[in-house]
Amino acid sequence: MRKIVAITLTAAIVATAGAAMAATTNVAVTAAVVGTCQFNSNVAVGFGNLDQTVGTNATATGNVNFWCTKNSAYILGDETNPTVGDGTFSGTLVAGPESIPYTLAYTNVTGNGAGKTTSITSTITGTIANADYVNVAAGNYTDIVTFTIAP
Repeated sequence: MRKIVAITLTAAIVATAGAAMAATTNVAVTAAVVGTCQFNSNVAVGFGNLDQTVGTNATATGNVNFWCTKNSAYILGDETNPTVGDGTFSGTLVAGPESIPYTLAYTNVTGNGAGKTTSITSTITGTIANADYVNVAAGNYTDIVTFTIAP
């Protein structure tokens, strides 16, 4: 019986000697999603052929498509007011020394993004007053307007 008690006692001592006190800690796991916006397409607002005999204003439309990170507020602006986002722009089409003034109006100037898979469309409507093109020389008139989208 002494042998059994000695073996049991020895086993108990070995078992407690091998056990260490456990320590715990918390590990913080973090990530940040940066708000961003990106254009999906380029757009042209083409007035086509301006007929000086018609006597009416010329209009044209186009759509700009973009996306922004979900819940990121965005502002769409033009080259003159890239962060104001007022939805209007006045510019000048140029062909050599001749020029034709025009205006652009656009929609969805501000809002919140819905994520990369949800496109936002801004419709651009351009207008050229008949009085501004009725007496200009024949030619191809061009201009570039730079749009900025900021989260």
